[in-house]
Order: sequence, then C-alpha cells, then structure tokens
Amino acid sequence: MPDMRRRIFLALPLGLAAWTARAEVGYPDVVSGAALRFPRDHGSHPEFRTEWWYITGLVRDGAGTEIGVQITFFRSRPGIAETGASRFAPRQLLFAHAALARPATGHLLHDQISARTGFRLAEAREDTTNVHIEGWSLQLDGNTYVADIAAREFALRLSFAVTAPPLLQGDAGVSRKGPRVEQASYYYSLPQMKVAGTISEGPRTEAVSGIAWLDHEWSSAYLASEARGWDWTGINLDDGSALMAFRIRDRDGNAFWAGGSHRDANGKVSSFGPNDVRFVPLRRWRSPRTNIEYPVAMRLEIGSRAFEPHTFDLAPLMDDQELDARASVGTVYWEGGVRAMQGAATIGRGYLELTGYGAPLKL
Repeated sequence: MPDMRRRIFLALPLGLAAWTARAEVGYPDVVSGAALRFPRDHGSHPEFRTEWWYITGLVRDGAGTEIGVQITFFRSRPGIAETGASRFAPRQLLFAHAALARPATGHLLHDQISARTGFRLAEAREDTTNVHIEGWSLQLDGNTYVADIAAREFALRLSFAVTAPPLLQGDAGVSRKGPRVEQASYYYSLPQMKVAGTISEGPRTEAVSGIAWLDHEWSSAYLASEARGWDWTGINLDDGSALMAFRIRDRDGNAFWAGGSHRDANGKVSSFGPNDVRFVPLRRWRSPRTNIEYPVAMRLEIGSRAFEPHTFDLAPLMDDQELDARASVGTVYWEGGVRAMQGAATIGRGYLELTGYGAPLKL
C-alpha cells in the first residue's frame, strides 16, 4: 500500500502541468526593504508560488566514514481551483526529496514523495517550520530542526541544532536573481548547524554526527526567461565561517547573474554581487543514465572591495550524485557533497547544486 500511495501522489503534479501553465493568479511580489520576521518566517508562505526548505550536510558514522545527506521540502501554489469549495482541490502541493551519498555505494540513494495539502496527509504550517508528507517531516523545535524521513531504501532520524542567527542573503533577505527588480526571492540560511541522529539502511542503523546547512527561500517568479539553470554552493568552513555563492547561467551557459555571501566566525557578513563571483569548471562527469554532463569539480573565485579575493576548489565526495526528480518536480539535477580545498588542504565541507544541464529548468 505505501508504494501505491506514493505513485498516486507523484502522478498528481504531472497531471496538473498543463492547467498550471494557463492559471491566471495574482502572486505577491518580493519587495525590497520588507523585513523578515522570525519565528513566523521560518514557516510557510502559501500566497507565494514557490518555496523550499533545503538541508544539506556531511556527517560521519562511528567508523569515521563521510556521508552526504540532503533533505528538501518544496511547496507550490499552482494557482488553480482556488475558488472551488472541494476539499480535494489542489490549492497547495508539497514535494520532498531525500538522498544519501556514500562513496562506497558509488551513486546516490534517493527517494521522493508528493501530495496535495489537506486531510492530515500533507501540511505546511505558517507560524513555524512544520512541514510533513505522510511519514516525511521537518519540524523546528526551539532552536533545533528535527527531520524524520521514511524513504524506501533508507530512513533518517536527524536533529540539526542552530548555532547562530539566520544569515540573511542578498539585501537584508531579498536576494536578486536577475537584473529586473521582480527577479528576486526572500532567502535566508542557517549554516554551521550541528547534526546528530541515525541513518538506517535495511537492518542496519548507525549513529552519525556532523555539520549541515539550511536554506529557506520563497518567491513568485524569480528565474528569468533568459536563464537555463544555476550553480549553487553552501560551504561550512572549518574556521567557523560560512560561504554561499551562486551563478545563474543563460541559454549559452554564460553567467547571467551571480551573488553570494560570507559570514565569518565573529558574525561579520560580506555580500557579493554579479561581478564578485566566478565559477570555473575543473572536471566534468557524464551520467550513464541520462547522458547529461555536469561540471562536478568547480573552482570558485570570490571577492569584493570589502572582502579579500579567495579561491576555493570544490571536490566532489563522489562523481555520481545525480538526482532524477522527474516524478515529482519534473527535473534532473546534480546535488552533491563536496570538500572545499585550498591546494591540498581541506578547509570546509558543503554541497554543490547544478541545475539546467539537461533541459532548461522551469520553476
């Protein structure tokens, strides 16, 4: 029964695709100068079109083996049937992805699930982070996020302790994604979270601990029509600082927009604009399943007038970290654990996300 229910839910967004494209709904804009408010803004923003809570991190088991962990919950307002009285109307859709990256396995273990909200099967509260789809959930309890993921091949029972205030991205939490004002999102991060809990695969359950990163982002329309996809990285550096950088690529693969931030261990924040961030592919890997080629090793060059230029080489935990999410959000992307290197020295760990290397990404 669980597998059948999962297949029914995953088919739902695909069947709505044509209707969503024709929807005429007034979505709110992201407004510069609008202050984020906590704890309310940890919660859902159902009036906006798209939203996600995204956790990535590297943990170690008792033997010291490094494992990449990704947990993402998405919320979508498709803009259809909003005036209908039926409780079955898909006014809000929820999706979730989870993945484990074990170098010994050589490829991702991943799963996905989706559902319309309601009937206590799937909900996303507005007052704080509390989102669930059946047996998958992410909740904020005090200063700790608790994730409970019952995937088909694995289970995650993990807590993520917040160690610092939210890192507001862009201009006080408004992150531009293009040259036009409306191409923006509300966006904050919680880096350097302390992870503890268990990972189960089959009969084996092991305790793990490590460091993770959380992004919470919501918007109505911030990816420009000229854009094909993006490269993003969030790195927890060993000195206690945190680095985020992204570039949005145009249809020819060139940088269309870019940005990022650095917060040092003392809390000083430096923000970066389009001319301050450069991603340089160092090595590419081609998927044997989709034939998509990804730049899985990257050099990140970042700096500004207020931040001395730095260069970081991002080395993947393993090459095959491709996640096929066509059954839920309709895309294939590379989402992988990486080590941040300067020369031969590892100075931090985090994740690299590569989208739009197959078909152009559509949000």
